[in-house]
Amino acid sequence: MPRAAEERVVPIDDTVRLRELEAENAALREKLAERGRHEVELRHAQKLEAIGRLAAGIAHEINTPVQYVGDSLHYLRDACAALDALIAACRPLVDAARAAGFAPQLIQAIDDALAHPDLELIDSEKRAAFERAFEGLARVATTVRAMKEFASPDRRDKAPADVNQAILNTLVVARNEYKYVAEVETDLGALPLVPCHVGDLSQVFLQLIINAALAIADARRGTLGRIRIKSWREEHAVRVSVSDTGCGIPDELQSKIFEPYFTTREVGRGAGQGLAIARSIVVDKHGGTIAFESTPGRGSTFVLSLPTGPEDAFC
Repeated sequence: MPRAAEERVVPIDDTVRLRELEAENAALREKLAERGRHEVELRHAQKLEAIGRLAAGIAHEINTPVQYVGDSLHYLRDACAALDALIAACRPLVDAARAAGFAPQLIQAIDDALAHPDLELIDSEKRAAFERAFEGLARVATTVRAMKEFASPDRRDKAPADVNQAILNTLVVARNEYKYVAEVETDLGALPLVPCHVGDLSQVFLQLIINAALAIADARRGTLGRIRIKSWREEHAVRVSVSDTGCGIPDELQSKIFEPYFTTREVGRGAGQGLAIARSIVVDKHGGTIAFESTPGRGSTFVLSLPTGPEDAFC
């Protein structure tokens, strides 16, 4: 019978050295991963600062002419009311002048002017026109206010903030990203003020909303999808969920979506940093959690939890 192969015995020194090398490699990988996260966060912070300056400047430039337009509309509305009162006062005077036989040609000219079809049309439409104009101005003012709050720089330290208002501001700013593909439903509960960097959290909400809109667009079902945002309070925590009826995340990719630079989208539609940054903001910067559930072909739900502390101050 052939002799059995002899087992190779690894010297103790080699075994110890091998373990040391494995530990060194693990530490090096962790250091490289940490460095990558810091680089992503630095680029994100620089990008936010630039966007913030741009958004604040745009908001300021829009706000000034909007104020001019609003003042002019208020003046025109008051002027039209005064003219309406004048016309109403003229009618009985014209009737009295006609009965007295005074200047028939002049009376006829006034009658023709008062009976002009454009005057009747203006009278019936001007109130609706002013209402539409003021409604449009109110929407512009809401957008400008949301942009200013969204772009305002965060303080160095956490400060109590209204998470629901941050969600609403983000929806205003992101409206162009979802309005053609999805309807948005909100179910915002009564929340305490949350100690946080609200600008960073707004970026998390923005990323989740944009991802939801892209997932719905990728589903290509021919009808508007639905994005549902819910907030509620739990013991010493605030939770926010963002659900969509999009294409979902394939099972084999779900373990990778929070990795930096990982993306399932084609070039030009995502750099793979959004969810990695969102996780860093929620988990590392705020001590919270972010998780998700996804069913391919049916949609996804992301849920984040933010600690509030033992003493909650309600908004």
